[in-house]
Amino acid sequence: MDKLENNWLTEGLIDFEYKKYLLLAYLKNIRQNFRVNKLYPFLSDLINHYQHLKRLQKDKLDLSNLFPVAINIEEFMAQKLRFERLIKDDGISQELEDIMVFSIDKMLDTMKAGKEIYEIVEGSLEITPIGLTSIYQNEGYMFIDRNDKRPIHIYSYRISVFESPEDKYRAIHTTLIDRMSKSITTTYDQMRLKLVERNEDLSNPVTLLINSKFTYPLKETVLPVAKRLLVRYVNVA
Repeated sequence: MDKLENNWLTEGLIDFEYKKYLLLAYLKNIRQNFRVNKLYPFLSDLINHYQHLKRLQKDKLDLSNLFPVAINIEEFMAQKLRFERLIKDDGISQELEDIMVFSIDKMLDTMKAGKEIYEIVEGSLEITPIGLTSIYQNEGYMFIDRNDKRPIHIYSYRISVFESPEDKYRAIHTTLIDRMSKSITTTYDQMRLKLVERNEDLSNPVTLLINSKFTYPLKETVLPVAKRLLVRYVNVA
């Protein structure tokens, strides 16, 4: 199963064995992609499902705690108060709880495997500036070199900053604009100069090279990890 629908937990038959079958088929597909070092969109999709289940589990507990209590009349007459919960899980509610507990545990195991791959990939990437640096680094070019004699993938990037009362959030948008082959006569600096000649709006663009020591899949792995690395690099700078 390639995809798990957002409402997979509550849609259709509420049955532990059936939901277990759906979940395990979904996780099997994710692990198969992890085995060939493909992270995106599988890891982020899995994290979203995991966080959603954790929120549902918390909401269910909060809802139970919000229900009022009843006073036992006999003990009230004896001037003693005893409270008992009105809310009691019915069969469906307990089935959902069992499914959530099982799913959260299995998802967590698979997430750990994905995060281990992510950390290995991130550790294999090196980021260095090409040419002169600029004070304004929220817009520029990103070169990705996977060190395997393939063309250098060149992206334009733009980082947007969103503010909330609690924190600042950064989002990056990239566009593939060219592929160039590196050689003795075509260096990173020369590639950068060609880009400057094409786009006069960026006369002194920040150009960052991300070099991968290993040949991981570009679209599914190197690019999404490189984007996060670039945002963190610019944020520190």
